[in-house]
Amino acid sequence: MKLSQLYLPTLKERPAEAEVVSHQLMLRSGLIRKLAAGIYTYLPLGTRVLAKLKQIIRTEMNAAGAQEIIMPFVQPRELWEESGRWQHYGRELLRIKDRHDHEFCLGPTHEEVITDLIRGEIRSYRQLPINLYQIQSKFRDEIRPRFGLMRGREFIMKDAYSFDVDEDSSAVSYRAMYRAYGRIFARCGLRFRAVEADTGSIGGNFSHEFMVLAETGEDTVVNCSHCRYAANLEKAEMALASGETDTGDENLSAGLEEVLTPGQKTVEEVVVFLQIQPRNLVKTIIFSTDKGPVAALVRGDHEVSPAKLRTYLGANTLDLAEEQLVIEATGAPTGFAGAVGLPIPIYADHSVKGMSNVVMGANKKDYHFKHVNIARDVKIAGFADIRMAEEGAPCPKPDCAGQLIFSRGIEVGHVFRLGTKYSAAMKAAFLDAEGKERPAVMGCYGIGVGRTMAASVEQNHDADGIIWPMPLTPFQVLVLPVSVKPGEVWTAANELYHRLVEAGFEVLLDDRDDRPGVKFKDADLIGIPIRITIGPKALQEQSVEMRDRRTKETRLIKLSQVVDEIKERIRKEMDQIEAALTAIDQSANDL
Repeated sequence: MKLSQLYLPTLKERPAEAEVVSHQLMLRSGLIRKLAAGIYTYLPLGTRVLAKLKQIIRTEMNAAGAQEIIMPFVQPRELWEESGRWQHYGRELLRIKDRHDHEFCLGPTHEEVITDLIRGEIRSYRQLPINLYQIQSKFRDEIRPRFGLMRGREFIMKDAYSFDVDEDSSAVSYRAMYRAYGRIFARCGLRFRAVEADTGSIGGNFSHEFMVLAETGEDTVVNCSHCRYAANLEKAEMALASGETDTGDENLSAGLEEVLTPGQKTVEEVVVFLQIQPRNLVKTIIFSTDKGPVAALVRGDHEVSPAKLRTYLGANTLDLAEEQLVIEATGAPTGFAGAVGLPIPIYADHSVKGMSNVVMGANKKDYHFKHVNIARDVKIAGFADIRMAEEGAPCPKPDCAGQLIFSRGIEVGHVFRLGTKYSAAMKAAFLDAEGKERPAVMGCYGIGVGRTMAASVEQNHDADGIIWPMPLTPFQVLVLPVSVKPGEVWTAANELYHRLVEAGFEVLLDDRDDRPGVKFKDADLIGIPIRITIGPKALQEQSVEMRDRRTKETRLIKLSQVVDEIKERIRKEMDQIEAALTAIDQSANDL
């Protein structure tokens, strides 16, 4: 394609609204334009990238046995009432009414719709398993949409849903999707990790996030320095280090002592006031859940993981308690809560078990207890791993000597084992081999398509612009003549352009009558992997300048060798991807 015919409105300056690199560069390079907060138009260059990404997704989903459908974007309230999510989903669910005053929502996800479809069609176990997917726009009314396509309100998602006869069969479907997702992101030329994750508002009991690794990522990826263990920060397990619960600084027989701590509410304030270490204080944190208020205990130098606690309790919702609930549960304002005599269920992290002679709130304003012995003074409903992971902690896997290391990532995909949460609630059942009715066992699998595109930019850029991986690039080759005036340079450029197109390459010809410096800057900004510059001096030797956008390596090659050189450059990148695909297939087998 000729650049003069391409709608490509590039920007020289960084847009003031753009906070992250991908947002800046996608606006500057003419990939997208903003319509409203969190709502974007994809321009021609962005649409080409999007089309390639969708094709990769379709190829792998189809190969994994999934079948493509298209479901309605507008969904009736009644379905969401059946699943119990009409109220639970919150204000992100954009609710609307039609002219008959019937209530609907703009679909943020499609569990209810797909379950309604299946319950009306599936009757026998012989019709299962089945896996259906779509690539479609969604809408979530984010309170603060930001970062361009990274956190928009309207966004493109690939979502798939599997239905199986039992948990074993569902595990097979899950493994197939896990493998397909790994292959999708590898074929996009992305560096990523699949990590254990919390299921969040989607529900279910098991999930993995696929995280594109990028220094600018908003999520923390936790992985082992030795083995293949990986999880997000919410889910990452913590193993107890040797002697971690020992305090050992005072006599175990010391009785409770109430001490005045006027105005000392935070851990930092209390430890300074009482001249102790944070590890010698136990925090009591009150949460509200759909099962009632609960208390969570962690050491003063640790933090509670709400996701772990919610999962352990089997709660649908878990939120930090508001001040009034804290007062009702403890008799004291926030900052003085303690577990001694607390009348609500108390759950403690493993690291708290066996602790003695520790400081804890006294459930009385301006007072704390000293010499608390957990086993003697506190009635614990259960011990569990409920604290946030810490960098440098031992790997939680048995017989692994590694340590947890942190990196940054961007979530682009999530796969869930849903179980029967939706099928049981909405009566999506089938008759098994014995004629008994059973709910289908479900899986749910999502990819943020636009988000993946943005994540690729976050991972692949430099100070000059985007560096597209070959599988996603809008064009593979940019032919850039330094002059488009009639003459040898323009003639050679035009001939080379047509020769490359005939050879099967995706080629962009910069036929604009602009200064070479302007063309070079735009070339770096839009990030085409291979640039062929044609100038009069090299042309005298029947040569052109070939520049690799990623490595910035520039070298002269003969015109007669251009096709072979481009093929070799593409082959090298594809070989790296093939090696990654082999590793992914193996990791899926080990799941």
